Amino acid sequence: MSLGTVCLVGSPNAGKSTIFNRFVGARKAIVEDTPGVTRDRIYGTCEWLTKSFTIIDTGGVEVKNAPFQVEIRAQVQLALDEADLIVFVVDGKKGVTGDDEVVAKMLYKSDKPVIVAVNKIDRIEDIAATTDFYAFGLGEPMAVSGEHGIGIGDLLDKIVSMLPEKETPDYGEAITFSLIGRPNVGKSSLSNAILGKERSIVKDISGTTRDSIDTPFRKDGQDYVLIDTAGLVKRGMIYEAIDKYAAIRALSAIDRSEVVLLLIDTETGIREQDAHVVGYAIDKKKAVILVVNKWDLAATGQTQEEFTKDIATRFKFLDYATVLFVSAKTGRGLSAILPAIQKAHESFHRRVSTSVLNKIVLDAQAMNPTPEFNHGRLKIVYASQVAVAPPTFVMFCNDPKFAHFSYTRYLENRMRETFDFEGSPLNIIYRQRK
Repeated sequence: MSLGTVCLVGSPNAGKSTIFNRFVGARKAIVEDTPGVTRDRIYGTCEWLTKSFTIIDTGGVEVKNAPFQVEIRAQVQLALDEADLIVFVVDGKKGVTGDDEVVAKMLYKSDKPVIVAVNKIDRIEDIAATTDFYAFGLGEPMAVSGEHGIGIGDLLDKIVSMLPEKETPDYGEAITFSLIGRPNVGKSSLSNAILGKERSIVKDISGTTRDSIDTPFRKDGQDYVLIDTAGLVKRGMIYEAIDKYAAIRALSAIDRSEVVLLLIDTETGIREQDAHVVGYAIDKKKAVILVVNKWDLAATGQTQEEFTKDIATRFKFLDYATVLFVSAKTGRGLSAILPAIQKAHESFHRRVSTSVLNKIVLDAQAMNPTPEFNHGRLKIVYASQVAVAPPTFVMFCNDPKFAHFSYTRYLENRMRETFDFEGSPLNIIYRQRK
């Protein structure tokens, strides 16, 4: 069961990133003793007690006019708007600070449920420090230590108990896809163009979050569901940072899609934010199509081949993605979108023959022996496909620690040469044969 979204907020160096890394089980956020290390929001997925939720780490809010404070407060406010629950992380060793009071005022205005997590409580005798934080009037403070993991389980228990469950609509055999990208890349225009005048829309259905709309429709005998995200709120400093932090709106749409279409603006080219957005789709192992929109505005002499090479350079781990050049305004290339979505969806659900799979893997090892890694050489004795969406393969081997990522990429390329997985990621897992 998927739950809602949790946002970690607090002053600089309170330990938000350390707790975030505890939650997601990976060192995604940078952890240092230098205040202000985390500037942009960082997102991940936390799984606890058979349930999962989205977790957002944010930059530290402080009173003084430190560098990037305007941007940090803007992204914190966006995260607060998106969150169903807020974890207010404070430093138990410092006690209540002026920075904490600034954060508390932001939380009062958010009108969202809050858990106060008093971090850096590493010893039993430090627990008394938590009483100072009752002054915020945000409920009973919880003592935790992100560094040592103390109290993290209790904190997760409370989070899961307070988060709303998100029911995902069952669309049967329909292909679910979403349009994501920076503001003004033409998502709305492309949505309207895809649906078209001949559409047979059942109805618009509110999605599992406040900011996404599901539109089922049927075209050429195939059922689809377009998951679209609403526009950002134009309010104060949030609007000033709209381009940089728009990705946060796309997370739930990506979660509920099988195929993700990343729109890229021909005129502005590929931006860092495009990588941020599609990075989440890659982490969630979704089928991906790259749609270069506004191609009618391409510069004189600019070719699709050159643009495709630039894409390959910027998105090195998306070589499996289909690249389309379209113009929502003129209609150029639009007829290729739905067939590409259908093909990516088929790849996403493709199963392959076990006998052919094992022949490919054994031949790959014979042609290119595994390199020595971690004081040993990987030897794969058997391969099996265990799941689809995405296609997932288990490689039974002598020891998974001998598997180097470059050899995994080699195996993936060999499998793609044999089977048609265009548009879909592959998931390769190593397990020791007992």
